[in-house]
Amino acid sequence: MCHVVMRLLLGHGVNPVVCEVEEGKEEAAIGELSRIGGGGGGDGGGGGGIQLPAVFVGGKMFGGLDRVMSTHISGELVPVLKDAGALWL
Repeated sequence: MCHVVMRLLLGHGVNPVVCEVEEGKEEAAIGELSRIGGGGGGDGGGGGGIQLPAVFVGGKMFGGLDRVMSTHISGELVPVLKDAGALWL
């Protein structure tokens, strides 16, 4: 589902940095992301942990596909991207 997030961000004019994770190395990548990003997903969702694709906005863990899509649908994604300086409108 990484391509979905990437296409959504590109469609908004954001140029995301994408780090591909090799098949079979997901657990190691998630462990590393937990150490650097906090692992909470930032959505207040009761400790669900990090899921791939993991999206960082402004250097902070934003969430996974579900969080990106829900904020897009609710209209909150563009303001979040603007506040982080990732989007210029």
